[in-house]
Parts: sequence; C-alpha cells; structure tokens
Amino acid sequence: MSGEEPSREELLALVAAQARVIEAQAQRIEQLEALVSELQRRLGQNSRNSSKPPSSDGPAKPARRPSPGSGRSPGKQPGAPGANLSRSADPDVVVDHLPQACRGCGQDLVAAAEAGVMVRQVVDIPQITTSTTEHRMHKRRCTCGAVTTAATPPEASAPVVYGPNLRALAVYLLVFQHVPVERTAMLLADVYGAAVSTGWVCRTLARASDALADVDKLLKTLLVAAQVLHVDETSTQVAGRRYWLHVACTPMLTAFHLHASRGRAAVDEFGILPEFAGVCVHDALSVYDAKAYPKAVHALCGAHLIRELVAADEAHPAQKWPAQARDALLALNRAAHRARATGLPQIPPEIAEFYLTLFTQAVSVGLSLHSRAAGREQSKTRNLLERLRDRADQVLRFAHDLAVPFTNNQAERDLRPAKTQLKISGCHRSTTGAAAWLRVRGYISTVRKHGINVMTAIRDAVTGNPWTPQAALQT
Repeated sequence: MSGEEPSREELLALVAAQARVIEAQAQRIEQLEALVSELQRRLGQNSRNSSKPPSSDGPAKPARRPSPGSGRSPGKQPGAPGANLSRSADPDVVVDHLPQACRGCGQDLVAAAEAGVMVRQVVDIPQITTSTTEHRMHKRRCTCGAVTTAATPPEASAPVVYGPNLRALAVYLLVFQHVPVERTAMLLADVYGAAVSTGWVCRTLARASDALADVDKLLKTLLVAAQVLHVDETSTQVAGRRYWLHVACTPMLTAFHLHASRGRAAVDEFGILPEFAGVCVHDALSVYDAKAYPKAVHALCGAHLIRELVAADEAHPAQKWPAQARDALLALNRAAHRARATGLPQIPPEIAEFYLTLFTQAVSVGLSLHSRAAGREQSKTRNLLERLRDRADQVLRFAHDLAVPFTNNQAERDLRPAKTQLKISGCHRSTTGAAAWLRVRGYISTVRKHGINVMTAIRDAVTGNPWTPQAALQT
C-alpha cells in the first residue's frame, strides 16, 4: 500500500544507493578540483616557475617589493668618467682654413702675420662605394715555343665576380645580425652600390657553409672529447613546418643540428652524445636519458629545478619543503662559486653536508605529503619529487664536482640567436638553407667565444682559409 512506511530493507537499500551517489559525486568533485588546480597552475606559469621564456610573460609585470632607493640622482654620477669625444693627436686629414680679409678694416690678409690657430675635429666615416680591381693574367712565350699564363687569384673565379669582402659582409648580415635576405641585398645596394640579387645572397651563404664543412666536423670531434658538455633543443620553423634545433656546446665550442624529430633519432644523428664520455649537463628530458647514453655522466640543470620548485611553492603555499629544497640548492651553488673563486678543490665538507642534509630532508617531507596516485600518471609535484629523489646524484653533481656548472645556461644562450632569427627574419625556406645558416652560426659562435673578430673569421672562410679552434682551448 502507498501509505505504508518503507521497510528496513528498503531504507537500507536507499541509504546504500545514496552512498553510491555521494561517493561518485565526491570522486567527480575531486576530479574537477584537480582539473581546476591544473588549469590554475597553467595560467600561473611564467618564466619564474616554468621553462617558458620571459617574452611569454606578457605586459603584466610581477609585483616587486619597493626598493629603498640609493639616494643618487639619475644620470652620470660625480667623479664618473665621461664618454665625450676626445681629440685625436694624429688626425688622418688636416685641412687649413685661412681668412681672406680683415674683419675690422677689410684689408687683404695674404701676407699678414700668424696669430694662432683654432682647431675643430670631425669624426666621420668615408663615403662608401665598391671599387673594381681588374686582374690581368699576362702570357709569356718562351724561346722553346711554350706559352705560360700567370696564375689567376682565387677570388677572381669568373670574368666578373663580387670579392671576398662583400661576400663576407653578406654572410655577416644574414647570420650574425639576422638581416633577412631581401633586406641584405637592399643594404648592399644602398650603402655600397652593389646591385646584388637575393639569389646571389643565398648562394653566398651556401658557399660559406660548404667552406666550413671540415670545421664543423672538427667542432663535433672536439665536443665529443670535452670534459663537460651542454646539450639542449628548441623548436624552429622551416618552410612553415616545425623542426627541432639541437645544440651541443661548451664555453668555447658550439655545434648545431637540424632535424624533424626532437627525440633520440636526432641526437643519434647529431653524433656527439652517443660517443661522449664526460659530464653532460641537460634538463630532465627523456631523450637525454642516462640509459640511452651510458658512456656519459649526467647532470641536471639546476635552473629548471629551481623554477619547478617555485611552481610547487606557489601550488602548495602551506608547505615548507619546496622553499627549503630551493634554498638548499641555491646555497650549494653559492658555496661552489666561492670554492672555485678561492681555489678550493671542493665545497668545504661541513658546508656541503649541512645543505645536502637540508635538501634530502625537504624531498623526504615532500614525498610524505604527496603520495603516489593510482596508475602511471602522477601530479607535477609528485613527478618533481621523485626526480629529486631518484636522480639525486645528477641533481647534486655540481656540488660534488666543481667543474660542473649549476645550470645549462650555456646551451640556452647558444640557442637564443636561432630564436632571434625566427622573430626577425621568419622561418627558413628550406632545410638546406636552414642547415647552411646553422653551420655558419656555429662557426661564428665558436669564433666569438675565442675572442676572434667575426668579420675577419668569415672573410677567412669565404676565401677558403677558415679559422679553426685549438684543441687546447676546448674546455
């Protein structure tokens, strides 16, 4: 009957059904909260707490603590050296200006006595234009009847050609100053009067790259033999498609490799890391995994870890372990700098032990607060903590070996010009052109690291006598 009270069994069934609904709702709420947390984390990502570049931060600047101020007025400070032009004691050209008539009575001053001189100097560049050198290879007939022609200079490879200085300047503008091909041709025409075509500009870059083929092989050989190697990768565009630019470098050497893949196929084809047996500094990307390249000793970039710890601190403001782990790493880095500066072979043991203990304790606390979830997929925080625990030897290698830097900034600095090229000139039109640009860029980067004038080194390359690095300077 409809008016009857529900039985005990019916009430229990109803309660059980409601419990199942509540449990399902609780799971759904938990999933939604995790999704909201993940979306908030992504929205809060910037160059401080992730690997995103500073240019992606947008116009909004992070809040800064007001600085107390130095009390100094802006501009040049009293006693600071000035930057004004100074007179040259040995001018290149002297022009004498003589007064013609007296400003008082108008009398002619041709025979007047000298009364002093006022000097003004103008520092300028000469008017720039091309000059044509004609090479005449004379022939001589010997008494034996044979006719001998004088040898043709290497730069005069055709009846009329542009010379090595102009070719070197074109390569310099394209690769070092990131000037687009069309604007390079315009600049050479407007400034030097050389009406070159865009095709000539592209061919000049390709020939410079061909001249550096042996240098590129030498750079890779020296990188394989280095004690500490930095590797990294970034995306680029070629003919509208995504490619990956890989770099291997040291403070004195740079080599690039272009590949359609970001993964291990590209690293293997590059040919440096598979044979490398020193310390390899990189981020935690799986492509550089120690199991794939067991000859190398691996070290993780501290800057990446610091940014991840900042993100964990922002995601879990009530937890103290992220700040403790971050501060311990930074303190160890400062101690390593001081040890190197004072000529010590290692960080003093009592200092190292103190901060290493703080770091280990922070990671242990974090792991206890963030248990593993069911399944393979884990939270960003849990993944970070497991990496800090399981790869602690790679994370802390800089603290045990002073030859190893704390960060992978060397590789990031060497990759930056490729990003600048993409922003200014757009993508390369072909993989051939992109590879040529990168080979020359690696040469220029290495040249600058050795303090060699870039224009001189490029001119040496286009004339068939490129500069080569010395093995003694490879570290």
